[in-house]
Amino acid sequence: MRGIARESGILLGSLTYRYPKKNDLLLAVMDAGVRRAVQAIEVVVEGTDAPLDRLRLALRVHLRELLAPDSAVWLLLHEWARLPEESKSALRGVHQRYEFLWQRLVEDASAAGRLSPGLDLRLVHLFVFGAANSVAYWYRPDGGRTPDQIADAFSAFIGVGVLSDSARPESVEPLLEKMGATLETADAAEVTYA
Repeated sequence: MRGIARESGILLGSLTYRYPKKNDLLLAVMDAGVRRAVQAIEVVVEGTDAPLDRLRLALRVHLRELLAPDSAVWLLLHEWARLPEESKSALRGVHQRYEFLWQRLVEDASAAGRLSPGLDLRLVHLFVFGAANSVAYWYRPDGGRTPDQIADAFSAFIGVGVLSDSARPESVEPLLEKMGATLETADAAEVTYA
């Protein structure tokens, strides 16, 4: 706590009065950061009614928040598994709000007919988050792309796909079903995710 107080330019007593344990400070940082990300996504998606643009813009915000030098989203991503259950319970509300926001964006795109019918939307959500969160492991600010450019590219990969026109089937729904991407190809009663 001494090092944190020194780096922050505040008195140790002031810090420990507000946050008696280091874990209390960690939780406060995570909570504030995720709330900031939720608010930023809500603001940016208000600017458009186009469901795929809303997803792309939300992905931009997520990557900016994830890759920021003071990222609480990165902290939450990397520390969640190590948190004691009591700490997870304290953060569960804001964590679920973030998850629900993303779930709603994916469901809205599906309801608007922008996603192939029958997709396992929870799996789509996990796929998008997994791809986005992986950026934290390889991103370099001098690597040639900004977080917004990566978000836009990922959105294109997800929304348009990576197949060439000659390799793309006339209809993607049979291929998605054949490859197990729809709920129809899985026993929906048994599909659960962490």
